[in-house]
Amino acid sequence: MGSGRDEWNEALTALTLGEIKIEGRIPWSSNATFLVALKHEGSTLPGIYKPARGERPLRDFPMGLWRREVAAYQLDRHLGWGLVPPTAARLDAPLGAGSIQYCVPAVPAEHYFTLLDQPSHRDALKRIAAYDLVANNADRKSGHCLLDTAGHVWAIDNALCFHSEPKLRTVLWDFAGERVDDELLGALAPLARGEAPAGLASLLKETEIAALCARSAALVRSGHYPEPIGRFPYPWPLV
Repeated sequence: MGSGRDEWNEALTALTLGEIKIEGRIPWSSNATFLVALKHEGSTLPGIYKPARGERPLRDFPMGLWRREVAAYQLDRHLGWGLVPPTAARLDAPLGAGSIQYCVPAVPAEHYFTLLDQPSHRDALKRIAAYDLVANNADRKSGHCLLDTAGHVWAIDNALCFHSEPKLRTVLWDFAGERVDDELLGALAPLARGEAPAGLASLLKETEIAALCARSAALVRSGHYPEPIGRFPYPWPLV
């Protein structure tokens, strides 16, 4: 699947309305995460299901991380950057409310550190870096950047985003000091003016949406990727 709007809409329909069958649990995830098959109108779409009941409590993020996964997609769709796989909220899922995201057919050996050495992916990685700055991603590991079999770069595992306090922890610091592309700054301009996607209101707190807009405004004013921020600017593990 590519990043076109028609494909997004088709995938979202299946994620939102499809019959869900759990295929198995993904064992290396920190929270309960399941591979599912979504059957809709004669076709089957693979998905990743993250139920609320499988979340571990965190000190600095409230329960309900699945809502942030959905919010991350809403933000990406608003920006038109095609980074976050289509993601929907499902209240009727087998293990209760949670997020269901299109399962990217990823190339196993590729991640941020390998993609960085390939000039053809540089623009996509810069988009992810800008996205994480405004979303305040607290856990952007190298392995969260996927290359699919069609050559498209995706950003997954976006649950630790949108905190109202500075939380940025990412491996994508290689663009520090560089100018942010005008196209990206233009896409951020409405957010910088306080025009957030309407769908975020049911997923995030007002203070978190206000902070998202404030971060967007700061990046638009600066026009440059910042140097590493804070005492702990990297996630662990890095990959």
